[in-house]
Amino acid sequence: MTDRIQAVRGMNDLLPDEIDIWQHVESVLREIGWQYGYQEIRTPMLEKTALFKQSIGDQTDIVEKEMYTFTDGGKESLSLRPEATASTVRACIQHGIVHNQQQRIWYMGPMFRRERPQKGRYRQFHQFGIEAFGWAGPDIDTEVIRVGERIWKNLNVEGITLQINTLGSTKSRQAYRIALQNFLKDHLGQLDDDSVRRLENNPLRILDSKIPETQEILVNAPHILEYLEPSERSHFDGLCESLEDSAIGYTINSKLVRGLDYYTGTVFEWNTEQLGAQSAVCAGGRYDSLVEHRGGKPTPAIGFAMGMERLIELVANQGNNENRQRNVIYLIDVTESANASSGIIAEQLRDNGHRVISHCGGGKLKSQLKRADQSAAVIALIMGQSECLAECLAERQANVVQVKHLRDNIDQHEIPIDDLVAWCNANIL
Repeated sequence: MTDRIQAVRGMNDLLPDEIDIWQHVESVLREIGWQYGYQEIRTPMLEKTALFKQSIGDQTDIVEKEMYTFTDGGKESLSLRPEATASTVRACIQHGIVHNQQQRIWYMGPMFRRERPQKGRYRQFHQFGIEAFGWAGPDIDTEVIRVGERIWKNLNVEGITLQINTLGSTKSRQAYRIALQNFLKDHLGQLDDDSVRRLENNPLRILDSKIPETQEILVNAPHILEYLEPSERSHFDGLCESLEDSAIGYTINSKLVRGLDYYTGTVFEWNTEQLGAQSAVCAGGRYDSLVEHRGGKPTPAIGFAMGMERLIELVANQGNNENRQRNVIYLIDVTESANASSGIIAEQLRDNGHRVISHCGGGKLKSQLKRADQSAAVIALIMGQSECLAECLAERQANVVQVKHLRDNIDQHEIPIDDLVAWCNANIL
């Protein structure tokens, strides 16, 4: 016998009973993007490896360990995208849509990283993100954060906390980098192996270490806020003031950094304690140099990305995944042969925006009602002669439909066929 092929480890199927909540969350995200004036972009899942090495940083964990990379026909190195900002910037430069222009863009789709699969972290995962190009002031920083807050609000997700920090400019970050290296070299024997490896080339990533002993050492480490240029400090203070004016709660976390090299200035992260070890739900910040470094004109930019799997788990955990199929109508025709009128009625209901599942395959009324209940429909419409219509006159049976409420404690009743669409419009939509 042929062995059954399973899905690739860490790359999951989304089954029909899971899709409903995904579609709901996706529709909310699309609506919020539209409300704030952001336009969708769709980039390829496969890009030249050099794009990610040069944008993300070839000494980051993503590039060093996690990318799915292969040689195409023995000639060119290609990689599945591990994130979407680099691809978005590449597309914007290639098509000239950020040259002397301001752009608000959103994206949504699958990303790929070869990490150890665990709950909330998969090798194929999905992200929603926004990118704003062309604004240098803290007002756009605030807007981007407001978009995130709107998402929690519209999805009724609670228990999300915001942390912010700034990484400063290249100049101020270099001064801080030297100070941090000097501090950590005095504790070299106490650092974990990853931190020792990062000390020379990427010491800021040590601030993000998950090793408790390393975090104890960092309690007394210098803060980057002490090394900012006056204009950078003014930008960060302006963001804090704007968040306070907007009644958005936040905490300044001087150890908050991003795992990608292109970030400069403002960085932020939303966290929750509801997902175990995977506490970060959404993260982002400024990357004012990336467009120029990729061959475009100097363009300030800021954005964020959120993991869809974690967001959907939050929505489900908080009981906000109410069945979006609750207004489904299940149409039963118990005549001995297929009744053309039931198909016509189903189409009339669909013309009026209803979701109608027509029973196929025949069977007794009891079995059809069981299928109706399993479909999560709110009502079953029963047409034709049956035991439930035994007391009706034959000529009346052709002109009425029995309505059985499947979710509410309402007695079964009948409706004239001519009034059915109007009744459903008033009671189901």
